[in-house]
Amino acid sequence: MLARNPESDAVIVELTDPMKDTGNSAAVGRAPERVPEADEFVSRKLIRPSLGTPHRSDSSNGQPLTSAEQRLPKRGNAIEQTHAEAFYFQKQMQARTPMVIVLKDGEEVHGSIEWYDRNCLKINRAGQPNVLIYKQSIHYIFKAGENNGRR
Repeated sequence: MLARNPESDAVIVELTDPMKDTGNSAAVGRAPERVPEADEFVSRKLIRPSLGTPHRSDSSNGQPLTSAEQRLPKRGNAIEQTHAEAFYFQKQMQARTPMVIVLKDGEEVHGSIEWYDRNCLKINRAGQPNVLIYKQSIHYIFKAGENNGRR
């Protein structure tokens, strides 16, 4: 609909459809604002099941557990594992680096590491049979060219 403002030369344009029912239109009016009631307050705190409080088995002085002791289960393994041993063995296996394994009794085994696991190493030796060595019997390991005559 077009209308002219008599006080100024401005033309007013009204964009309404005379066939449209404006009473049911969601765009015409605002939705009524919902006023929260005081008794509708809901706590947002997480609900956790109450578990029995763990107790120290190694201490009998009656002190409660610290929060760190409550969160972490007791393990035999070190919590902070760097996996440096696995990384070193993988690197030497891929490069087929000649290694010297010195055993606790002083014997030296020369060869490359073929595979390893948690308890032992399999050493591939040139011209000799392969050998499986338990890690607990190893004193130290080094690359074959790094000893420079020292022991």
